[in-house]
Amino acid sequence: MAWNFDNSYARELEGLYAPWQIDPPEDAQLTLFNGALAERLGLDFEDIGDSARAGLLGGAQLPEGAEPIAMAYSGHQFGHFSHQLGDGRALLLGEVIAPDGKRFDLQLKGSGRTPFSRGGDGKLVLGPALREYLVSEAMAALGIATTRSLSVVTTGEKVRRNGLEQGAVLMRVAASHLRVGSFEYAAAHHGKEQVRKLADYAIARHYPEAAEADNPYLALLEAVMDAQIRLVASWMHVGFIHGVMNTDNVTISGETIDYGPCAFMDRYSGGTVFSSIDHGGRYAFANQPNICRWNMAKLGSALAEVIVEEDEDGIAKANQLLEDFPDRYHARWLEGMRAKLGLAENDERDLGLVASLFNAMEGQGADYTQFFRLLARVPEDGREALNALFDEPDAIAGWLDTWEARIAHEERPHDKRVAAMNTVNPLYIPRNHKVEEALQAAANGDMDPFNTMLDVLARPYEEREGLEEYARPAPADAPAYVTYCGT
Repeated sequence: MAWNFDNSYARELEGLYAPWQIDPPEDAQLTLFNGALAERLGLDFEDIGDSARAGLLGGAQLPEGAEPIAMAYSGHQFGHFSHQLGDGRALLLGEVIAPDGKRFDLQLKGSGRTPFSRGGDGKLVLGPALREYLVSEAMAALGIATTRSLSVVTTGEKVRRNGLEQGAVLMRVAASHLRVGSFEYAAAHHGKEQVRKLADYAIARHYPEAAEADNPYLALLEAVMDAQIRLVASWMHVGFIHGVMNTDNVTISGETIDYGPCAFMDRYSGGTVFSSIDHGGRYAFANQPNICRWNMAKLGSALAEVIVEEDEDGIAKANQLLEDFPDRYHARWLEGMRAKLGLAENDERDLGLVASLFNAMEGQGADYTQFFRLLARVPEDGREALNALFDEPDAIAGWLDTWEARIAHEERPHDKRVAAMNTVNPLYIPRNHKVEEALQAAANGDMDPFNTMLDVLARPYEEREGLEEYARPAPADAPAYVTYCGT
């Protein structure tokens, strides 16, 4: 099958990847296929059978024009620099040009060992493949920038994880797989000219307007920083915790990538951590903006030589950009929080209003997602349902008084406010306990719970009858939820 490949990364950036071949699956069987996404990419599967389609999507055969490569990158992992990481169990098949002219990476995850596997087997098992498919598609439905999932194919191989598990391959779609770690690798292994070459490539692919700036590399840093600010603010708005914001998991495009240790917060606490290895809370919910800024500083360091070569004051200007990060982030985050609170007008006291809300919620066991959906109904239905979320309803009483006084000053009909709030406050998120239920059923051969959940999450803002269980948090006595890296 001919797909519209144009593999610019492999063509232009020799030294930043290793050509490699897929470990073909023993018995490729199609488990999930994202037909709408395939159509968006211009990938036509109509004239081939299920077996051939599974073979193409699982790596049993290469589509015409594919050039498999393992990308090289470095990364700061939990603050410590690793000089060489790279695609240890993934291969970039190439880049397809969609019918509208946009370029997308197609990557196989779980396709076998590569030169960067560092002792790993390069494989993926079914549960984590399904998890990435589910959560990445849920993020897309929430309107959050993300990599996407085209398919999950089982390989017929048993892979040792917690015992022997079903092997699988996920096909991931991204605007690109360029990362902060890509620049760190170029700087650490090749030096200034390779950094410049990579930066020129990133500018042409993602931020062409930066090429017209007085200092294109400073403009690139600013563009990536603003994209990451938009991304992390959107995570905070829906209670998403990435779990492993290492620089090798920070995309230049501003898309969410790597869905291993991620989770959505149920009961609010700024210190919420789900990752089994984040013992110090480095990537806790409330710390995500700070880590985003830290990661942008590492990108600035990798770009420093080319920035300063364009402008002797470039480092000072880059540092000023990083100094501006908190103001830029808070402006973006506050814009979204106003919408969540049903506020149509700006007020200089709004930052304090939001801060006091989270102070009131801390330690009260209030469900983050339910709070905002119920808040919309308070002026008409009263506070009883919302108060029931709190261990101590008095904790939120004063804040509600202030909020009701605030909205009373706006000439906005109640029904319009509720409708607006319900377009930004989801009712359905990937509740951790429901995700695990679906994955466990899938491991036992029953895909129905997974497919039902996928359908629910495709319309996260629309209340539908009979789906109440998907809007509820885990039972209060449920064990603490834990996620794992490297899955």
